[in-house]
Amino acid sequence: MVSAHRDFEGYRGRPPDPKWPDGARLAISFVVNVEEGAELFVGDGDERNESIHEIMQVVQGVPDFCMASHFEYGTRAGYWRIADLLDRYGVRATFSSSGRAVERNPWLARDALERGHEIAAHGWRWEGQAEMEEAAERDMIARTYLAIEGVCGAPPAGWHTKSSPSVNTRRLLVEHGGFAYDSDAYDDDLPYTVEVAGKSHVVLPYAFDTNDMRFQAGRGFDHAGDFARYCVDAFEWLWEEGARTPRMMSVGLHLRIIGRPGRIAGLDRLLAAVTSREGVWIARRDAIARHWRERMGIASGWTATP
Repeated sequence: MVSAHRDFEGYRGRPPDPKWPDGARLAISFVVNVEEGAELFVGDGDERNESIHEIMQVVQGVPDFCMASHFEYGTRAGYWRIADLLDRYGVRATFSSSGRAVERNPWLARDALERGHEIAAHGWRWEGQAEMEEAAERDMIARTYLAIEGVCGAPPAGWHTKSSPSVNTRRLLVEHGGFAYDSDAYDDDLPYTVEVAGKSHVVLPYAFDTNDMRFQAGRGFDHAGDFARYCVDAFEWLWEEGARTPRMMSVGLHLRIIGRPGRIAGLDRLLAAVTSREGVWIARRDAIARHWRERMGIASGWTATP
């Protein structure tokens, strides 16, 4: 068993004031996950098929075209619905994108960039890294970074692992030198800084509760209103707390999930709520990371792309 440090104390009830721009009480980050084409699929030469989406389905040894088509909905239809809605509210998001998905859908990454969104890294394939060998993980991180840079003309600033990272992931990101932050944590309502490989590294916690993946079977959301109500409740509470101690909120979205016509209204209601409230900074994750680094006095040559 590998021993790994765990921090149960965090800020101990006394978080620092992030001094969000314009005195905002709350920073909100919308994260759109782009995984289509990066999911495991025997037809692409992968060792197995992805087995979880709207249903649990195991197809072994041959391509699962049913599951593949569920993912393809995300790029064919879901993306346009989500991107147009974000435009309507003037919201800029972080598109957390798997390297293989960007390589196979370069038009999507470029369109998102033209609309003002960030393209961050979400692994090469849509898979966990907990059991990866160190050398293989190092190569995978570099491959993902280069693929996104090649398509977008600029490298990704952030990283997010599907499920659990390995004991080496954060150190490998720091040693790579190209990443300003990662989102491989779910443990706070503010960013924080950790010391890794002799350097200060920013962590922007993510969230599974304010996340459309809960529309999947048995995970809590059935209707568009379920998503909207839960996320708006979280927003209202954090906004109230933010009068005393400013907070950060992350909202997780997926092209093939919230992009469905029966669910997109939930995102519409959430966007209407957060964009109509004073004291809210809706920002890409690279902008939040840049602000945090500056606020905490972390030296870096990295700056977020406008």
